[in-house]
Amino acid sequence: MRSMPAAIIAITLALPATATAAQNFPSRPVRMLIPYTPGGPTDFVGRALAQRLQKPLGQQVVVDNRPGGGGVIATEIVARANPDGHTILFATPGQLITLPLLAANLPYDPLRDFMPLTKLVDTPQVLIASAKLPLSNVAELIAYAKQRPGQLNYASVQTGGTGHLGMELLKQSAGIDMLHVPYKGTAPALTDLIGSRVQLMFSSLPSVQPHVQAGRVRLLATGARQRTEAIRDVPTIAETLPGYDLVTWYGLFAPRKTPAPVITRLHRELVAILGSAEIAQLFAAQGIDPAHTTPQELERIMRSETERWRKVIKTAGIKLE
Repeated sequence: MRSMPAAIIAITLALPATATAAQNFPSRPVRMLIPYTPGGPTDFVGRALAQRLQKPLGQQVVVDNRPGGGGVIATEIVARANPDGHTILFATPGQLITLPLLAANLPYDPLRDFMPLTKLVDTPQVLIASAKLPLSNVAELIAYAKQRPGQLNYASVQTGGTGHLGMELLKQSAGIDMLHVPYKGTAPALTDLIGSRVQLMFSSLPSVQPHVQAGRVRLLATGARQRTEAIRDVPTIAETLPGYDLVTWYGLFAPRKTPAPVITRLHRELVAILGSAEIAQLFAAQGIDPAHTTPQELERIMRSETERWRKVIKTAGIKLE
């Protein structure tokens, strides 16, 4: 009888250990890294899920906020973590789609190093304008901008971020020209929008809703494919520019070599939480929609989004400063 190849023997010996580790998961607290500071919309969603994930897992889920480097710090920690399910990443397209398109020599590869667990939520970006700008919808904005090429400017909170790319997509879809003014955060950008030093920007609904209600800024449209329940009277950009889509999603990821049974367990528990009426009600108040997927569906979304934004970035000539 011929002897078994060494590689097959090694794999065979490893299988019981892998199965045992999966059966015992989790054997200690789970660490959820969030690449943003506490208090924002990402942190709100992450903490809500971490709190509710503790009971079905039977272990504490510890939120670890690690901002910095555009999300690179937290993302690299998870990419290099032991792939046993005890270290997971709460991520947005910023870390796993747009930054890899803009930055060379990142210490991780979004598809090689991460295994999707599920998409968590969709949070539509809303288009807001200075209250002094004499228009109230996207069609009027396009007409106004075409009569004044290059005279309107828009704020974004990060070069290459969702708001920047969304506005460049709007420009390319509508055939208009506007000037980009980058800021280092939502607060200073909103301050200048309220003061009419910039005219437009994209933001998340929770960040701007108080200013909209107070009349300090004007809400023109939502980037979601369908109207958002929290603002049913606000049209989508796609109603004027068919096919336009600007929704930020949040997702959970584990290191790529995490055992399949652990991925299945985490996915099952997360889907149950996201499907609960309690979470739906909690998120709806923030203009956020639960939106779970299979791991395979989220990976397909990542690949599709990568190609879509690659084209926008190339056409706009966007480079990190």
